This record gives sequence, structure tokens and C-alpha cells, in this order.
Amino acid sequence: MKKKLCLILAALLTLTACGQVGSTVAAEESVERNGDIVILYTGDVHCGVDQGFGYAGLQQVREYLLSEGNEVILVDEGDSIRGEPIGTVTKGETIIDLMNRMGYSVAIPGNHEFDYGLERFLSLTEMADFDYISCNFTLVFKPYVIRELAEKKVAFVGVTTPKTITSSTPAYFQNEAGEYVYSFLEDTTGEGVYDAVQSAADAARAEGADYVVVMAHLGDKENGHPWTYVDVISNTSGIDVFLDGHSHDTDQVMMKNAEGKEVPRTACGTKLECIGWCRIAADGEISTGLYTWNNDTAAPELLGLDNDMSRAIAEANDKLNEKLDEVVAATAVELIVRDPDILDNNGKPVRMIRRMETNLGDLCADAYRDQSGADIAFVNGGGIRTNIKAGDITLGNILSVFPTGDSMCAIEVTGQQVLDALEWGAHALPGENGGFLQVSGLSYEIRTDIESPCVSNDVGQFQGIDGARRVQNVLVGGEPIDPGRTYTLASNDFMLLNNGDGYTMFDGAPLLQDCVKLDNQLLIDYIVDSLGGVIGEEYADRYGQGRITIVESAEETRIAVFETSDIHGYLLDTSGGDADTF
Repeated sequence: MKKKLCLILAALLTLTACGQVGSTVAAEESVERNGDIVILYTGDVHCGVDQGFGYAGLQQVREYLLSEGNEVILVDEGDSIRGEPIGTVTKGETIIDLMNRMGYSVAIPGNHEFDYGLERFLSLTEMADFDYISCNFTLVFKPYVIRELAEKKVAFVGVTTPKTITSSTPAYFQNEAGEYVYSFLEDTTGEGVYDAVQSAADAARAEGADYVVVMAHLGDKENGHPWTYVDVISNTSGIDVFLDGHSHDTDQVMMKNAEGKEVPRTACGTKLECIGWCRIAADGEISTGLYTWNNDTAAPELLGLDNDMSRAIAEANDKLNEKLDEVVAATAVELIVRDPDILDNNGKPVRMIRRMETNLGDLCADAYRDQSGADIAFVNGGGIRTNIKAGDITLGNILSVFPTGDSMCAIEVTGQQVLDALEWGAHALPGENGGFLQVSGLSYEIRTDIESPCVSNDVGQFQGIDGARRVQNVLVGGEPIDPGRTYTLASNDFMLLNNGDGYTMFDGAPLLQDCVKLDNQLLIDYIVDSLGGVIGEEYADRYGQGRITIVESAEETRIAVFETSDIHGYLLDTSGGDADTF
């Protein structure tokens, strides 16, 4: 069976690894070792265990490498347990079980490991048969571990983006008094993170490590400074290779460290579209690259590949499918997060919902306002995850739109707090931002020719306004907003109660409704009870109903319905985009 499966793998896969692996050598129980170490790494899987290579394909790649005489270790770069219903329904437990069966040795927490709550994540780590490490998540995990491979000691150092403190739910890291009791070393100089990585690398060397491999969940997005992989590599030394995640990119680059020596940085995208590898040859030479699918193969289905992991995943999916396949509503129109007609520089559909109005953003915000009875509703664009195709809507579709299970809350706010929130939501434009606000009950304009006046604190939370505002002409119910008047506002607990995405302007606001309904349930209830079970033509325009207007200059107004060429010219500068929340 092993020989047959390996032959299938070699025949069906083109494994591009700065070259090709084309041998059909069978996996055998006993193979003479060649002295090479291969670190296979995954990252930003986001529960995509049967997408891309899938864990079934990952198992076959590992068995192939073992059959070639390599010493193989499997590690993960974070953001594995949340992103699809298979993780959401069991709050990550199914994914940890599959990772155990897959044979992972080391993992690091990404920012989304905490989305089910800190206590839940810590309980999941107790279920894991592998080690979680992070040198900058203080007082929780070991900063590094050492594995003996091919008679060499390889140290793995973990580091997690300090943006986690706000891109996850801040309250998870606070005590009852709202004081931070956990830290990711989020000082604005970056020195805390650099020192933690350096200290861990030095300690590992002192313990006898022959090689130091950093496992990072940092990425290189503009709003990630001073904690991007570029920042960390250039301010440290003694690191042999930098395995990175968080940005969902597949960039393979060489970076100079603090001593001017080159360090390879490698990343493997998301949802197992690629498998990353790092080879430490017997002679000490280090190389990195990716295994990628040949475009002519049927990657998602793995062409019927049958192994331990494919059967384990099938078993897990079978337990969910009956419930997830239940039809709960229908839609006459496609509703978008990503525009299928607009591609970014990597050829992927752009997440328009994080930079402008979309019809799915309108629908979700309307659901919050309808179900709460509030004057206004906000939904952070980063919390709305996937498109809904025209046709039947299943429970699985709804869970994919709102996978985190946030709860609806309502508070009493002033018009000034609303203005500050809109300003904060627009601060990253034209780059994408998970905190960009989709709205119901109001309309507003954003002047992108004006620099954002928002002031943030050391952990990236809103602190105030300094300068001219870029958000203008705000109307509530068709009337100009009154900064001194009170309004009722509905949104999720992530934003209103827990400072999610840095929204601090609502602190102390009177709480009118406290976590009364899960976001996925309120979306179902709105569609079924208020829309009669069918989403109709009022949501037909994928760029929404004109609630958000983009104004590039005082002379020119551009509404949120763009020509394709206009979107490419204005919105597709993705270098500053915020890809950190998948």
C-alpha cells in the first residue's frame, strides 16, 4: 500500500521546490538516512485541512521525503484552528486532533489562536501532542525548543505578532479591571520583540543548538511595523532561517541581519495552497522553498488519495455535514467579501469589504440593526469572511461568513463617539483594514486626500484625533449627525465591549443589550424573519447601496461603485494592506 500511494503521489504531483521532485521511489519502513534534515512547515491553514494539498497530501509529501532518506520534522506557523466550520463548531478541538494525528512536533500561536478565548486556547494546548512556543507571549509558553535530528540539534524559536493584542479580543488578555496581564511585547520601538528573539536564539546556542530556526507569525504589512519579519531579521543575529506566516504570502527572500549576513525568509501562503520546506543538508548547506500544486491537477480533491489523514478528515467532516448542509435561506444575488472580478498583485480576488462598502457588508450591518432595533449598526469588515453565492444558503455558508461566533450587543453612544469610530475605521485607507466599518442606519464620506488624524497608543488602539478629519458629511437616518446627541448603536462584543480592532471610544458607554445573540444566528433570523427567507434585489449591487462614499479630493467625489479600471487605479495598491486576519 505504501508503495502504491507513493507512486500515486509522484505521478500526480509536480512538487516545485526550486526545481522538481520527480522520483517514484517507494516509501519503505527502513531507509538508509542521508544525513539531510527537512523541516516541513505549514502556516495560516485556517482549518483548510482538505483544501490545497490538505493534510492527506501533506502526509504523502512527508512519506515521500522519508522514503528518500531524509530526517523530516513537521511544524506550524499559527492560525490553524479557526477559519472554517470544522474548527468553529468544536472551537478548535477537531483541528488539534487532526494535527496530533498528522504528527506535528512544534507550533506557534498566531493571532487567531485566541479567537475562542485565551482559556479555551490554553485548554487546546493541553490537548496537543506537540509543543507550542513563543518568545514574546510572556509567561505562557517556552521561548524555544530543541529537537535532535540527524545527530544535530535544531532549535526552534517562536514569535507572534504583537498586533494580536488588538486583532484578537483585547479583553482576553486583561483582568477584570481592564488591565493587561498578558503581553506580546508590543512596545512601539520593537526593541522588546527584537530582544526576546535574540535572547531565545542566544540561549538555544548556549544549550548546544547547531542551528536556530525562527518560527514567526509576523508578515510584512505596513501596519505591522515595527514587528514585521523585515524589522526582526534586520535587528537580530545568529538566526539561520526564518519561517514566517501571517501575511498569507509566498515570498521567498534573502534578508540581511544585524551583522549584514543573509538570512532566508520563506512563507507558504494559506489553506495549504503550498507546503513550505527548509532543507539542512548533511554538509550544513541550508535551502528553502515551496511544494506547490501543478495547475493541471485536481488539488482540492487530491484525486481520491486515500491515507490515514484523508480518512481522519472524512470522518471529522461526516460528523458536521448533516448539520452544515441544512438549507436555512436563499439569495437571488451573489454577496461579496472578495470581488471575483478584481485581482490583487498575487492574482487573488481582493477583499473589498476591508476597504469599501459591499452588499454583504450592508446585509450583515442591516441584520445587526434589525435584530437589535438600534439607530445605527457597525460591523468590522474583517469579521465578515466569505462570499455567498446566489442560490440556497446553508448553515455552513452562514458559519463561513461569521466563523468566530461573536455576540450582538447594543450601547448608548454620542454622535461624537460615532464620528470617532468612523474616523478610526477609515484610518488605513487606501490599504485594507480588518476594522473598516460596514454600516447600517447612516451614510458617510471618506476624504482619502486627507491624512488620517487618528492617534493610537502603544498597542494600536484609538487614543484621539489630531488634525483635520477625513470622515465627513455623516448622515444618520438621512439627517446630519449631532455630536452632542445620543444614539443607540449595535455591533459585536468584539468591538463594543472588548476594544477589538482598537475601538476604545466606546469605553464606559451604557450597555443596553449584553451579548444577546450570536452573529451567525442573528444573520439567519434577519434573512428568514425580516426578509422572508430570500435575499432580494435590494442587495443586488455588489458595491452596496451608496452608504460609503470615497472622496479623493475636494473637487472629485467617487462613490463606492467603481469601474473596474478605477478600482485597479485606486484600491489595488495592496502593499499596505492588512492581511493579518485572513
